[in-house]
Amino acid sequence: MADKGTSKASLRHLTRVNPGDKVDLATYDCGATFGRQKDEAEAALAKNLARLTSLQERIYAEAKHPVLIVLQGIDAAGKDGTIRVIAGAFNPQGVPVTSFKEPTPEELAHDFLWRVHAAVPGKGQIGIFNRSHYEQVLIVRVHNLEPEAVWRRHYREIRDWERMLTDEGTTILKFFLAIDQDEQRQRFQDRVDDPTKRWKFSMSDIAERKLWDQYRSAFGDMLTETSTAYAPWHLIPANRNWLRNLAVSEIVADAIDDLNPKYPDPETGTQGLKIV
Repeated sequence: MADKGTSKASLRHLTRVNPGDKVDLATYDCGATFGRQKDEAEAALAKNLARLTSLQERIYAEAKHPVLIVLQGIDAAGKDGTIRVIAGAFNPQGVPVTSFKEPTPEELAHDFLWRVHAAVPGKGQIGIFNRSHYEQVLIVRVHNLEPEAVWRRHYREIRDWERMLTDEGTTILKFFLAIDQDEQRQRFQDRVDDPTKRWKFSMSDIAERKLWDQYRSAFGDMLTETSTAYAPWHLIPANRNWLRNLAVSEIVADAIDDLNPKYPDPETGTQGLKIV
């Protein structure tokens, strides 16, 4: 992974999983701040969100660039919270959000990428995936839903599919939100204790929590096997919501800014037109 020093290097650089990096989440600091301070983060986040509002309007008006944001993380890692913050800067008309649940019978009748490809954003859209095609090498692996030879093959299939998308012009931004086991326990407890959040908790969460080590290994292999030059993962320390939001907003804004979206030229005849 990129050097995780505490300098003011861009969070895009500091969190990037470089191709060939071996990711070991057992040693990863999920509470890292990269030298950022919470009291400064609010103003920095506001600036990032203002940038995103302007960038998304230009992306939508230009209708040239598709952008796909992929969010993965263990239960309670903060995927929904991240979407609320980032998507809050956007006009919903140009930002479809797709949450991938258990496949339907129709979806199971096709290859695993069939339903995912149908949700890929079009030109001018910024699509957000809450969970994604990566469940095929996560929950499928942990629960032994496919033989190992099959789910391991999916790494190559995913890399090839993402390469095809980027070759066709899609910018793919992938974020893994990393929390530690104690933080997950506290977040689950907060849900149980708060009547307004209790609906988000299920007893199945306890059963899944017992598989922590298996999921951690699966996540590490996912990051190692599928972070590429054209679609790299960003490993976000997510114990602190303020750092998570700051990092994701900065990385998304910087990546879209690189596309240099512009408002299209006005239709011929509109300059100086007086409406009566």
